[in-house]
Amino acid sequence: MDKEHTNPIKRVVYISENGTPFVEGNITLSHQHMEATRFNLFTGNQTLEQREKSYKVSETAVAHCGFYSENGGFKISDEDKNFLQTCKVAVSTCAFGGGDDLYQPIGMSEASLRKVCYVAFWDEITLAAQEAEGHRIGENRYIGKWRIVVVRNLPFRDQRLNGKIPKMLSHRLFPSARYSIWVDSKSQFRRDPLGVLEALLWRSNSMLAISEHGARSSVYDEAKAVVKKNKATPEEVEMQLSQYRHDGLPEDKRFNGKKALAEASVIAREHTPVTDLFMCLWFNEVVRFTSRDQLSFPYVLWRLKVLKNINMFPVCTRKDLVNSMGHLRKAKPLTT
Repeated sequence: MDKEHTNPIKRVVYISENGTPFVEGNITLSHQHMEATRFNLFTGNQTLEQREKSYKVSETAVAHCGFYSENGGFKISDEDKNFLQTCKVAVSTCAFGGGDDLYQPIGMSEASLRKVCYVAFWDEITLAAQEAEGHRIGENRYIGKWRIVVVRNLPFRDQRLNGKIPKMLSHRLFPSARYSIWVDSKSQFRRDPLGVLEALLWRSNSMLAISEHGARSSVYDEAKAVVKKNKATPEEVEMQLSQYRHDGLPEDKRFNGKKALAEASVIAREHTPVTDLFMCLWFNEVVRFTSRDQLSFPYVLWRLKVLKNINMFPVCTRKDLVNSMGHLRKAKPLTT
C-alpha cells in the first residue's frame, strides 16, 4: 500500500478563470476566451495549442480539468463538500437524468465500512424519480450504505458527459482521497473495497486499474462499432479519428504490452499527480470529441507515456467485482 512510484510529474496545476476551492496547490491561470462548442464555463475553452501542451511532461503539469469557473455549474452544497473532503478512500457512482436505480453494495468488511466513503451523485431529475418510487434520502443524507450527493446546475445537456465528471474527476471531488473506485450506475458493487485495492493496485504496484474491453482491441474497430450502434454520429467519430491519425496514433492493438481498449465501467486508482493528469486529459478528450470514452482512452494512454503502472484487468475480473444490472431507463437530457 505504501510503495512509492517514481514519476517525473510532481504536481498538477488546473487552469481556471479566477481560482476555485478545488485548485491543487492554490495556483491558477487565467484564460477568459470562450467559443460556441461543448466547451463551457465548467470546462474552460481548451485550444488545440493548450491541448498539445497538456501532454508535455514536466514536474509541474498544467491542464484544464473542469471546475474552470465559479459559474460553470456542478454545484454541490457546502455540507456535502465538507463531507467529500473527509474521504480518504472513496467508492462512487452517479445517476443523472433519472436513468438508473441505486444498487446497494455488498460484500464489504467491517474495516471498509469504517474507512471507505460510498458516494452516489444524483441530479434533481434522479432525486425526483427515486422519491416517486419511494426511495427517499434519510435525514443523515444516506440511502442504505450510499451517501447521496445531489448536484445542481449540471454543465452539459448530454447526460453522458455530465456522468464523466464524477467518473473521471474524482480527485477534484474527493480532494483528500488517496484512493478511489468508480462503479457505473448499471452495476452493483459486490466486493470489499480494500480487498479490491489490494488485488488490483497494491499487489502489482499499479497506479490505475481499469476493466479492459471484452469484444474489441483497436480504437479504430471500436469507432466502427460506435457508429453502427448509433452511439455517435459518423461525422463526429470521423473528426475524432482524423485528429488521432494526424497525431500519429498507431493501429496497434496493444500499447506497452497492454490491451489498448478499455470498457471502463470499473476504475480503481491511486490519486497521484500522474493519474490525476491522466484523468484530466481523458475528460478533456470526451468534451472535445465524442462522449464515448472508449475511443479516447487509448489515445491518452499512448500520449501520456509516463503512466506505466496500469492494470488492464480482464472481463472475468470485472464480472467478479460487480453484478451488471443494465440500464433500466433512458436518462432524460437537460432542457434549457
